[in-house]
Amino acid sequence: MLATLVPMFDENMAVKGYSVFAQRENYLLDPIKSSSGRLDSAMRIEGLEIVEGLGLDTLSSDREVFIPISNVSVFNDIKAQCDAPPEKIVLLFDHSIKPNETYVNRLRELREQGYRMAIRKIPLNEFGDYKPIIDQMDYMFLNHKRVSIEKAKKLFNAIYPNVKLCAVAVSTQEEFEELKKIGGFDLYEGEFFRVPVNGVDTEANPLKATYIELLRVVNDVDFDLTDAADVIEHDPALVIQLLKMVNNMTVNSGITSVRHAAAMLGQKELKRWINTAVTKELCADKPSEITRMSMVRARFAENLAPVFQMAGQSSELFLMGLFSVLDVILDKPLDEALDSVKVSKQIQDALLREKGPYAEVMAFIEEYENASWQEVSRIMLLQDLPMNDVYKSYLASLQWYKELINL
Repeated sequence: MLATLVPMFDENMAVKGYSVFAQRENYLLDPIKSSSGRLDSAMRIEGLEIVEGLGLDTLSSDREVFIPISNVSVFNDIKAQCDAPPEKIVLLFDHSIKPNETYVNRLRELREQGYRMAIRKIPLNEFGDYKPIIDQMDYMFLNHKRVSIEKAKKLFNAIYPNVKLCAVAVSTQEEFEELKKIGGFDLYEGEFFRVPVNGVDTEANPLKATYIELLRVVNDVDFDLTDAADVIEHDPALVIQLLKMVNNMTVNSGITSVRHAAAMLGQKELKRWINTAVTKELCADKPSEITRMSMVRARFAENLAPVFQMAGQSSELFLMGLFSVLDVILDKPLDEALDSVKVSKQIQDALLREKGPYAEVMAFIEEYENASWQEVSRIMLLQDLPMNDVYKSYLASLQWYKELINL
């Protein structure tokens, strides 16, 4: 099993939901399953299995989860597969659901059960034919590169005023801003939210400057605990977090100072905590998805270390994932952002030049995030990566992130 979450934003860059993209088998390892295996599992709904296994709180908290449903699995007993409240799940269909009586009646049954629904990949010239289907939908996904958005907007305002529009395949910030001007969209999906910053040279505000200084201290080869503690003292929020964590780890700790707390934590754990906590603070004025991406990438990279035969470099891989969107966090080009926090050459090679062994892990994570399952399967085949180990590494990352933000 492979699975990932693809975020969906509103026009204010707030995450409003996630689409679950999943694949059960690595068909490159067993080509026969590419035909018979897919048919055999057509009735299974992988996204629902993930929701049932992890729970909605781990996956998306209070946001909707879009689950792809095939023209075969639509006839499954969906409630029997997942106990999650139907109103939190959006069943996502495509053009394989035909506008005939059988499918329309089934969609009506699902709506009566409380499920919300969305559809994608319907050509504009077939919207009329699909009216019985679209009438049952809450969302319509539109690819602005294949459909005239202006025409689609007019059509939906006139015929389907209650259907929310979602713009998909939004690649750049420029595309995002243009679609916002056109208006009419409730959700946006694509890579636009993580496009690297180019040519921006913005000075960090005083609080960010403190955080960056702290990162510089702890990422030195052999940093001094007291130096780190002295910088932490400049920010009350970090002091509170540090004392809370140390108190949770020990009984009757009797902490007398920030330096004392840092000493009790130790160099390795203090460095790990600072890199994580400070990144959370740096992301405070960014879309929440940037925080999630940074943290999940960090833990996913660390979890993948033994899978890639790099167990001894797990801490470095954690930092690589954590700082992979540092340009977005700091509003600086990535090379300047990485210089400001003093990371190793191996991490810089991976993130700036796509070179070195760490780069292979980073490239794999990015393909996994994008649900590029064919490329992910190819890498797993070439690197001899067990699919279940990869999947478990990703799910463990989501669980860790949930626990982290609830500290």
